[in-house]
This record gives sequence, C-alpha cells and structure tokens, in this order.
Amino acid sequence: MANNAFGIDLGTNNIKIYSRSDDHILVEKNMIAIENKNTLFAYGDSAFEMYEKAPGNFHISFPLSNGVIADIKNMETLVRYFINDLQHGNGKPADFYIAVPTDVTEVEKRAFYDLIRDAGVKAKKIMVVEKAVADGLGLEIDVKNSQGVLVVNVGYETTEISILSLGGIVLSRLIKTGGQKFDEAIRAAVRKEFSLVIGGKTAETVKIQLSELEQTGQGSVVYGRDIVTGLPVEREIPTKLVVQCLEEHFNTIVDNVKVILERTPPELAADIYRHGIYLTGGASQVSHLADRLGVGTGLRINVAEDPMTTVVFGLSKIIKDDNYKSVAYAIEGMSK
Repeated sequence: MANNAFGIDLGTNNIKIYSRSDDHILVEKNMIAIENKNTLFAYGDSAFEMYEKAPGNFHISFPLSNGVIADIKNMETLVRYFINDLQHGNGKPADFYIAVPTDVTEVEKRAFYDLIRDAGVKAKKIMVVEKAVADGLGLEIDVKNSQGVLVVNVGYETTEISILSLGGIVLSRLIKTGGQKFDEAIRAAVRKEFSLVIGGKTAETVKIQLSELEQTGQGSVVYGRDIVTGLPVEREIPTKLVVQCLEEHFNTIVDNVKVILERTPPELAADIYRHGIYLTGGASQVSHLADRLGVGTGLRINVAEDPMTTVVFGLSKIIKDDNYKSVAYAIEGMSK
C-alpha cells in the first residue's frame, strides 16, 4: 500500500489534513491573507491572527463558504502550501482522499475533485468520501454493517444531519446553521443589551469559554467599542445572556434533526433509538447544545471525544485499513 497518502477535510473554518507518512493530523485555520490583490502574505493560523486587524491593502478570507468551495484559486494555493509543509518541501506523488458534504450538487462535489487535481500537489489518485461516512468511522462506528446510525456534524457555517447504514447514506440534510451563526447571535445580543460592538474573534472566545464560565459563576469580560461614545470599553457579559441568544439556533438544529427522524424507515429508527445520536463537529462543543438536542429528541446523545477531527480521523482509517477502501469512490476515469 502507498505510504504517501493524505486525507483532507476542508472545513469552512479549519482545514484538517492527515499525512500517512508521519501518521499526523494537521489542523489549521482555513484562511488566506493576500497583500495588494496578488501576493500571498500569510495562510492558516498566521492569517487568522491578522483577521479583523489588517489594513485595507490586505484581503483576508475563508476560501470555503457554507461547506463548499467559493474561491477555488485561493483554496488551491492553501492546499498546495499545506501539503508542501507536510512533505517538508519534498513534493512526491501521493494519493488523496477528500471528504465532501453529501447534500450538495454534483457540480459542487466535482469542485473538490478538481481542486486537488489542479492544486499542483502531484496527485496520483483522488478519491472522494462522503463526509458523514468518514464521520462515522472517526467515531469508531462500524459503518459497513446494516445498523442505522444518526450523525449530527455541527460545523462553522453548516450542520450536516445524516443517517448511515451499510457504508452509505440513507438520508442527509445540510442546514446553514453553525458556529458562525452562534457568534453572530452573541454579537447581536451584546450590541442590543450593552450598546457595545465586539469583533467576531471576541464572540468566538465567549462561545468557547461559556461552559467554563458557567461552572465558575463568572461573566465573560469583553472589549469593544461603545456605540454611544465611540470609545473602546470593557464590559462583563453575563453567561445567561449568551445562553439565551444561542437558544434559537439550537432549536433550529433540533427541529431539523426531528425532520430527518420523521422520514427515517422504521427499522433504522429502531436502531437509532437504541444507539442514540452521535454529535460531532467543531461547533458541537458549545455548552447546552447536546442537552437541548437530548431533550428535544428524547434520545441519548453520544458526544465525540475530539469533534474537530472526527472526519479526518475517519479518512485516516480508510487510508490505513483496506476493509474500508470501498467507501471511497472516484469521480473521474483518471482515478484507478
């Protein structure tokens, strides 16, 4: 088996790449900073450091939007540089396994394949894996048996709700609710209650720290600009306000999970009742989401140990274990 293989999970917020040669998973921000329209200045975490702070001649962006590729040129650049970093500048031909969302058009799926083909990474073979199937493998579920499994992956801009059985996807639904919507809700609530404008990074920090702050009984200290005076100020935001503003988006996810459950064949529904729901994805760690999902559906919630990397961990299993090779497929004739 080829030792030189990569598994790629292109998240809107984070890119995760598994390298077979050193058995390592790279996690970096899926971001690029372009100076004066055509010069690459920074990428990954270093581009994120500049986000919301850079002068006007820098364009800092996410090349993915709502789980699909919005800016293929910049995405190709990012993939090329990350793969080059993982290969320590020694670019050798490699096999690539890339995770794609299920509930997107064939053209959007095709873009993931074209991205690897045209990124200049010497791809010998390009295989596509449905994201939900990779999620199932990453959660240590035997996706190839006939048991029904419900996986809810809450990402940065989207949430993918999928029912798996026999190595395939029976039902899938992609909704545009995720970590970014949570951040926007926090920003809107702080603006309304405290007349304070805060940045996206600050809102993300509040969201991540919520569980810890609730345990200690403290509020979240934020810095921003007062709308009335226009001056920078510090405020303490009560956790109760944060929980309340997230409630609406939690309910959206719960309602969509119920829609999928209503369409599930009875035999698979029985399996799901026995196993519960598998919750994963970077934004699934937000405090109270798992509880709301459990109360709303009446099912047990199995939370992933490392939700950020379940998809790419699943891809690593496909690369390493021939038993799972059948869940990956080629889009075009060049992949043998």
